Amino acid sequence: MIRKIGIGLAGFGTVGAGVYKNLLRNGSLLEQRLGVKFDVRRIAVRDLQKVRDVDAPAELFTTSPDDLLLDSSIDVVVELMGGIDIPLAFVKKAIHSGKIVVTGNKALLAEHGREIFELAHEKRVPVFYEAAVAGGIPIIKSVREAFVGNRFEAIHGILNGTSNYILTRMTEEGADFAPVLADAQRLGYAEADPALDVNGWDAAHKAIILASLAYGFWINPADVLVEGIEKVTAADIRFANELNYRIKLLASIKADEVGEIEVRVVPTLIPKSHVLASVNGVFNAVAVRGDVVGDALFYGRGAGQDPTSSSVLADLAEAAAFLESPRACIGFTSHDLYGRCKPIDQTLSKYYLRLGVEDRPGVLAQIAGTLAKADIGILSVIQPEGLVDGAVPLILTLHDAPYGPMKKTADELASLPCVKGTPLLLHMESFS
Repeated sequence: MIRKIGIGLAGFGTVGAGVYKNLLRNGSLLEQRLGVKFDVRRIAVRDLQKVRDVDAPAELFTTSPDDLLLDSSIDVVVELMGGIDIPLAFVKKAIHSGKIVVTGNKALLAEHGREIFELAHEKRVPVFYEAAVAGGIPIIKSVREAFVGNRFEAIHGILNGTSNYILTRMTEEGADFAPVLADAQRLGYAEADPALDVNGWDAAHKAIILASLAYGFWINPADVLVEGIEKVTAADIRFANELNYRIKLLASIKADEVGEIEVRVVPTLIPKSHVLASVNGVFNAVAVRGDVVGDALFYGRGAGQDPTSSSVLADLAEAAAFLESPRACIGFTSHDLYGRCKPIDQTLSKYYLRLGVEDRPGVLAQIAGTLAKADIGILSVIQPEGLVDGAVPLILTLHDAPYGPMKKTADELASLPCVKGTPLLLHMESFS
């Protein structure tokens, strides 16, 4: 006899509707593969009157998420509401009630993952979250299970499709940020309020989850260096190309030899020869380096109704397996192999520095002297022809330096009389 598993959907937006649609479309396939039938029994929404692209019976809908928790026929709740405060209260109530939780809420886990999983372990209730990172790419399951025998040396990812689309268009067309963003909004690739996408925090939330899972302790968002793409110009794209690099919003997660972790999400110069430099448009990719497996690459659509709902369906399959044969609570396991996050100011990187300067003798000497006083070495200097914002562009690439002294030195350079405008400091990644 086929076992029925009751599902409660908290949220029926793009992803929630996609989950419902794809459960109907591939329900028989899931039944054949898993030996269970998923049955959506309640759907919580904010507005009962809203017109939706996917139809569901009216009697399934409620405006109270608590109705899902009070329904004894529901085994698994799927939290796809968005936001933090209301979903946090809902998820904690669900765990207390013994219902398995599936969530795609990256901000919730990045901000409250420690609290949620401590409760989940206490109550022996699993929480699954494949859809929270990189859409349809199965990176959570891979890090948690496929690479369980590895120490993670580094994880690098392009984790936000909107920013990647904008930077791709800027690269291909030589266009500036603002008009490309406006076009992305018109085409539906960017939200009306694109702040979380372009300021780096959408990708940062995903990076925090990946780093926490890989290294066994929850990363404090305050320990993550986050910068957006708003200050990157067409000129920077062009200069990077001349240096044989591409600029991407890159999440970089690394462990050093003493077990300190550094996490940053910043516009980064990536060598054209590296595979991540070729990830374009709205696509995401994650490159994992383990001490046993070596290098592995995951690539696919990082957002959208169907890719993200595919990950939710995978989590529902995990939930079905747990219900069939309860085992150790999975989702997140803490351990003490690693110590702490390295302070942001102490993190090391090579840098790209763009300055606008006066065209007169002695300028380069002043700049080189300022860098030398901070013990920052110069890798290369380029002075392209023409003006940028009325000044002569001077492009320097710099040796590895701690971020704190580098940022302070960039500010000192900005105060020199020969420097015009605000310098742009970007990280460079060698993947060594």
